[in-house]
Amino acid sequence: MPDPAHLHEALSVFREAVNWKAYWSKAIAPYVGTRVLEAGAGVGANTALFLNSQPDRKWFCMEPDLELVEHLKRSRDSQGKPNLIASTVEAFSKTAKFDSIMYIDVLEHIKDDEGELRRASELLAPGGRLIVLSPAYAFLYSEFDRAIGHYRRYSSGALNELTPEGMRLVRMRHLDSVGLVLSLANRMLLRQGQPTRGQIIFWDRVIIPLSKVIDPLIGCKAGRSIIAVWERVA
Repeated sequence: MPDPAHLHEALSVFREAVNWKAYWSKAIAPYVGTRVLEAGAGVGANTALFLNSQPDRKWFCMEPDLELVEHLKRSRDSQGKPNLIASTVEAFSKTAKFDSIMYIDVLEHIKDDEGELRRASELLAPGGRLIVLSPAYAFLYSEFDRAIGHYRRYSSGALNELTPEGMRLVRMRHLDSVGLVLSLANRMLLRQGQPTRGQIIFWDRVIIPLSKVIDPLIGCKAGRSIIAVWERVA
């Protein structure tokens, strides 16, 4: 079972990764519509990221963790007042249609990931996008993954196999190639569980700018994280 304290602490620490958030959010921005469901909204850091840049979006924060829902309630005044849903996709009627449904570092926390994406795809309007950002490579699975409730890490092939019926894969890319090297070193040598705040700051301020240069040079074929985008066929 995941340790809620570890998960909440990790969410708090990673809020400071401003360069990383700017990097991945720019990569998915072309696929984010105006009526958006954010699955596993956590502490609302990603919500603010998108609503501050386009406050007229109709945004729905879906979060089953009641403690995190309370945090979202306290902070939403500064986030364009998104709608809060303390539940999962099973709570939605199939008549609810979204332009985009996002799973940002969330899908790996869900045991039945295939079923989750299938149910989410049924809530998309024609042409709507399903967006996933997740940690990459099963061989990097660590004690930290286990502690915060990750069931798995993903390869491009594994994500491709999850393509729901009626959807087509339109984008697949890795991010943070330099961070991949650090993660591999930690997995093989340090075997550290929870990263420290100092390590997160170093990664965000030094490693991410390097990855932004290296990633396109290698065609975004390798990296610590992976993005997949599917589109509902009209």
